[in-house]
Amino acid sequence: MMKKNSDTILRHNASERINHWLVVIAFVFTAFSGLGFFFPSLNWFMSILGTPQLSRILHPFVGSLMAFLFIFMFFRYLKYNFVDKQDLIWVKNIHKVLRNEEAGDIGHYNLGQKGIYWVLSLCLIVLTISGIIIWRPYFSDYFSISIIRAALLAHSLSAIVLIITVVVHAYAAFWVKGSIRSMVEGWVTRGWARKHHPRWYREVLKEEKEKKK
Repeated sequence: MMKKNSDTILRHNASERINHWLVVIAFVFTAFSGLGFFFPSLNWFMSILGTPQLSRILHPFVGSLMAFLFIFMFFRYLKYNFVDKQDLIWVKNIHKVLRNEEAGDIGHYNLGQKGIYWVLSLCLIVLTISGIIIWRPYFSDYFSISIIRAALLAHSLSAIVLIITVVVHAYAAFWVKGSIRSMVEGWVTRGWARKHHPRWYREVLKEEKEKKK
């Protein structure tokens, strides 16, 4: 881990941050245009990609880009998102977490963050598969009306779950002071790491000691 100064450590490198924000940008465009398609009262959201007609054309392309970019995030963070016994301690003490206290010997991510990772991954898989099925004029002709209807329902439900999950993720990032900076600048303080992710912090210290040898 490279250091910005003696009190900070790197949590997210430049490529991770760029990847994350590109996914966010693609999500904003697809989410707003999709809501415009789904709710008549929000039809004006479709203008986010220019015009309603242009949004209908670009929505699946931008959605495909988002899914493609997320593949890199999925495999980059996969090893950090398997549930372990410390996560069970964390969830048993969720009342402390809600008071901005920490519980359990948390590694790179806590159980809440792992849950968001898996929900996002599942939603994007469903959105991608169902989106291909309903994508006119390229693929929908290969499927029956009943399959297209089922895909439309799956696409809509998974999109709603995805949007809610992203809102929760964003709220949690603002709630835990220092989290936003880690994805903007890449750095966190040692105190932040020691409080919120003690096991990860010890791993960082171990890496630093090994590099000094």
